Amino acid sequence: MAKKSAVERNRKRRRLTARDSTKRAALKEIANDRDLPMEVRFNARLRLAKMPRNGAPVRVRNRCELSGRPRGYYRKFRISRIALRELAAFGLIPGMVKSSW
Repeated sequence: MAKKSAVERNRKRRRLTARDSTKRAALKEIANDRDLPMEVRFNARLRLAKMPRNGAPVRVRNRCELSGRPRGYYRKFRISRIALRELAAFGLIPGMVKSSW
């Protein structure tokens, strides 16, 4: 089990990212539009820089929903390899069977 503080920090980052996504996208659109004047683009960059850093999608760490483990993460299931194996062993993931050859 990961530290509760790390898991909560990541949840906070996810919330901020979801909240700020439209505003951040609009500012990026303005900043990257080469047809606009330089002052407008620069202003958009400054406003983007003033936004909270934890609102950036890059700051979100993929963590297991069950244990909070940051490594061995399967995006499709949003859980770690260890949790995936346990759930599959109990038959809780439809269609997943133990491999044998």
